[in-house]
Amino acid sequence: MTDDHKLIRDCLKGRPAAQQELYEKFAGSMLGVCYRYTKSMSDAEDVLQEGFIKVFRYLSQYKSEGELGAWVRRIMVNTAINYLKKNRHYQADLSFKDPGLHPVSADNPEMRIEAKELADLIRQLPPGYQTIFNLYAVEGYSHVEIGKMLGISDVTSRSQYSRARALLIVWLEKESGDLKKNSYAR
Repeated sequence: MTDDHKLIRDCLKGRPAAQQELYEKFAGSMLGVCYRYTKSMSDAEDVLQEGFIKVFRYLSQYKSEGELGAWVRRIMVNTAINYLKKNRHYQADLSFKDPGLHPVSADNPEMRIEAKELADLIRQLPPGYQTIFNLYAVEGYSHVEIGKMLGISDVTSRSQYSRARALLIVWLEKESGDLKKNSYAR
């Protein structure tokens, strides 16, 4: 029996030390997941707390068919999406209407960027774009799955992802140009 199985069994028996261990095992990485979908650390912490309540509530339904971390991550992603849907602060921005943006380019910018810089740029996307970009590019959900989660068509998901990607490319190209200008000025 693996450590996760014992940990789950002890959690289900209501042992506080096991529950604390499960929380500590995943809280750090799951806070990062929650933060990718929200606009503030405070909101991410709220999602994390709500997500762990669900983890403990539904732990008996975990079937040990995959990694425990993946199961916890899925709960956190779904909790974050539900948080965005019900939170008035995000509802106005969580729009999947066509804003009439320019056509999407398939070009890829050739530049080096640090992961933190990219994450910061993704966080600057409008919440609808940010959510779909994270679900597709980071979490690996299909557009059909995203459509079902968000109550939109898979075509809308594809289009929003393409627009988010195009916007990121524009920002990356601008940032790359700014870096080149600054290096020439030295």
